[in-house]
Amino acid sequence: MSFIVWDNKYSVGDDLLNYQHKKLFDVINHLHEAMLQGQGKEVLGEILTEMLEYTSLHFAAEEKYMLLKGYPGYAEHKKEHALLQKHVMTLFDDFEGGKPVLSMSVLVFLKDWLEEHILKMDLLYA
Repeated sequence: MSFIVWDNKYSVGDDLLNYQHKKLFDVINHLHEAMLQGQGKEVLGEILTEMLEYTSLHFAAEEKYMLLKGYPGYAEHKKEHALLQKHVMTLFDDFEGGKPVLSMSVLVFLKDWLEEHILKMDLLYA
């Protein structure tokens, strides 16, 4: 059972960027599935690492696309990308440092951020 499901309302009109967004949905759903099996804590570090690595790849592609299209909201959009990566890095550092990081909080944060970001920011460049 997926926690976040791809729908055409998320489409930004570019196959590569849509594919990458779907991949981010998959990462979030992987955490959800692990949590359903009582393995959330065991995969949390892996999920946070994957989010950091994949968002770096995706954000670079998305930012390049925006520059090529002359998107006027580029600077603000790039700033939002950096804020997400900083937050995820803080979560990862806390997790690795032994501080309590709740899988459910991470799951909801990532889902809400991704949905809001795509629907309110990414669709502006579509």
